[in-house]
Amino acid sequence: MTQFTFPQILSRQAERLGSENIAIREKAYGIWQTFNWRDYLHYTKLVALGLYSLGLKRGENLALILDNHPEWLFGELGAQSLGAVTIPLFTSAVAKELVSGLNRVRAVYVFAQDQEQVDKLLSCRDELLHVRNLIYVDPTGLRTYSDDPWLISFSQLLELGEELDREEPELFIKELWEGKAEDVALMLMTSGTTGLPKLVMLSYENFTEMARKWLETAPIGIGDNWISITPTAWIVDQFWGVGITLAGGMAMNFPETFETAVEDFREIGPTVIVTSSRFWEDLASKIRVKINDAGFIKRALYKKSQKIGAAVEELDSQKKPVPMRLKVFHWLATRIVSRPLMDRMGCLGFRAAYTGGHPISPDVIRFFRANGLNLKQCYGLTEAGGIFQVQPDDEVKPETVGKPLPRTEVHITDDQEVLVSSKSNFVGYYENPEATAEALKEGWFHTGDAGYYDDDGHLLIIGRKEDIMRTQEGEAFSPDFIETRLKFSPYIKEAVIWGEGQPYLTAFVNIDFGNVGNWAEERKIPYTTYTDLSQQPAVEEMIVGEVREVNTQLPKPMQLFKIILLYKLLDADDEELTRTGKVRRKFVFEQYKSLIDAMYAGKTELPVTGQVRYRDGHVGTIETTVKILTVQEGD
Repeated sequence: MTQFTFPQILSRQAERLGSENIAIREKAYGIWQTFNWRDYLHYTKLVALGLYSLGLKRGENLALILDNHPEWLFGELGAQSLGAVTIPLFTSAVAKELVSGLNRVRAVYVFAQDQEQVDKLLSCRDELLHVRNLIYVDPTGLRTYSDDPWLISFSQLLELGEELDREEPELFIKELWEGKAEDVALMLMTSGTTGLPKLVMLSYENFTEMARKWLETAPIGIGDNWISITPTAWIVDQFWGVGITLAGGMAMNFPETFETAVEDFREIGPTVIVTSSRFWEDLASKIRVKINDAGFIKRALYKKSQKIGAAVEELDSQKKPVPMRLKVFHWLATRIVSRPLMDRMGCLGFRAAYTGGHPISPDVIRFFRANGLNLKQCYGLTEAGGIFQVQPDDEVKPETVGKPLPRTEVHITDDQEVLVSSKSNFVGYYENPEATAEALKEGWFHTGDAGYYDDDGHLLIIGRKEDIMRTQEGEAFSPDFIETRLKFSPYIKEAVIWGEGQPYLTAFVNIDFGNVGNWAEERKIPYTTYTDLSQQPAVEEMIVGEVREVNTQLPKPMQLFKIILLYKLLDADDEELTRTGKVRRKFVFEQYKSLIDAMYAGKTELPVTGQVRYRDGHVGTIETTVKILTVQEGD
């Protein structure tokens, strides 16, 4: 397997699994449409030959600005069949970001999802120095664009492929088998939390070796269902949705929309899922809010079930026997409460569920595991070819990210930096040999994360080395450690901790607009906008209570003394978050420094004028006054 490219693996699987096994499902207009393995190969071939007709050459770069649909797979593997390098970009990116990314890699062709993406690129067409054609997938709203020769529809591309296939029926196979495992398959952008994102070059061998490790470790194989709900430009959907599903003969499933994903889970019963910590945080919040809104009897049953499930999980994690009486209660709680709840959430069919991308509160892990979902925290990076640390099923520890996968070496340096050595480590950073040499030394990738192993050989990640802070008294703390615990509250969407060199810790808090809005409506508290809701006295009091509860779980040096409820959500369009949802801490610090200073200057409120950048590029202004809320008094 590791000696083949993705398209070559697809060709072998199409021959082995044929038309009897489903390779791809997509829900559209409420109906699941299926593609078998021969269909998968057929459309990949037509895309490849269509691109060949347009002039795509081996070694050239092609970009994809696509959502989670089969066309992403056909487009990516079609281009790779010709030896092109693919670069997936986020559909949420603004035009300026897309132009910068396309010009950096000198992309010669671009796949775009729909009119929104087409319009972004048309608005700055003169700045695109290398793009020969823009290929759009969804033609809705683009009928009037048909006279522009720069634009080509996906269906037109397939027609070009069909025509060339009739003329040269052996061409695709010839091009397909010229590829080598050591060739660069694609490039992915790093999150860019500290500056300009780097472009990570990953070979087919990097991905196929990672796939081999997971197929040896996870309970997956032919016929299992993977569901794709993370952005195609994120490493997870690349090494799982492309690499592992191809190598393992699994079915790739695309929900109708992200919002309908839970409903779609129930219909197809996916067996495995890997997604971001934010997904699980949001789902846990929704469940807890619904439970809180339920009647007395249901709330009481749920609380009892949760307590029983947590007790069993605690004993299991310590490898201690579960008393018979507790087993009986757990069996009853599972059938009366947990299974119906997980069924309603579409999670009943999951044999394994994983979370990665950003630290998650152990409370979230405990919450789902107490409800019967086999949720486990993982750890990996784009440069490492994906996730290389995972918790074994028989020894899940919510605070850790588990143990290394097979054929993966992990080393902790004297200053606690995590290093990893594996055949899945990346080739290097695109046109950045200096950064490559700094990050990749003698086969070891320097992650930049701090961590340590516990007595059971489980890795605990403290946070980014550069983010570890010290208070005025010299007490070290990890912002991530505190932030993840705050976000377990169903009413807190995001939190950013401050306190470097200061006498105490403070935080910015983003409320969860949906959950807090429902909370306010139930109490007949009127509001209009996010800003208005966040400034309601009752909301302020409620959030302060949530933070105080978290404080009781933290050692004193990590407890929060003051907070500000931000007047707007932190947003990737405002460069405050990465496209994967990580906080760009340094940028936020500079952007809101006056607010941070005010929390340490004894002020109770501060007038602010803020800016909001919209997707079309225009900037709006917010003028308001933020309150500085005291969580607890200092000594």
